Amino acid sequence: MVTTLEAPIIDESNELWLDIESMDDDAFYDFCRKNNHLKFERNSDGNIIIMSNTGGTTGEYNAEILADFVFWNRKNKLGHIFDSSTAFKLANGAVRSADVTWVSAERWNSLTKEQREKFPPIAPDFVLELMSANDKLKKMQQKMIEYIENGVKLAWLIDPKEETVYIYRANGTIGEISGFDNKLSGEGILPDFELDLAILK
Repeated sequence: MVTTLEAPIIDESNELWLDIESMDDDAFYDFCRKNNHLKFERNSDGNIIIMSNTGGTTGEYNAEILADFVFWNRKNKLGHIFDSSTAFKLANGAVRSADVTWVSAERWNSLTKEQREKFPPIAPDFVLELMSANDKLKKMQQKMIEYIENGVKLAWLIDPKEETVYIYRANGTIGEISGFDNKLSGEGILPDFELDLAILK
């Protein structure tokens, strides 16, 4: 059943924000379930952001990338892979979802059953964001920094249009790779994992 949002929508820096009073975690989770035809994030100030659907090209790229992670994870059995529909609550209160996230088995198993079923209150060990045509680079870069500041150990921001990847690490360094003739290494976070960027050409 489609639920009608009974709240004004504000256009804020190319994002659609809901003008709605602050919700606690349970209320926000219920709100998302009642409007499950839409996708939301919540920033650290409590503002609810409506996320747009992706186009066909981005959706295909997302599927190809996710498949590589799933196959690697099935082989190594070191943790849990999540798709873009999964949101995580970060330490700063923001609720964020990335195109691919991975959490080690040990950290995932430390959560209760209830915590796993809702928005897990844990920073993933790894996140990947694939920019779509309407994403703004500066805004996405800020989001990646937020991930790292809240405990993510390794984060990749992939810009298909410019064929550039930005690599964010827990030590604060930011790497940059130009050209999709390269492969990305999971470093010590995703042992023996490589992503061949050629699949995005």
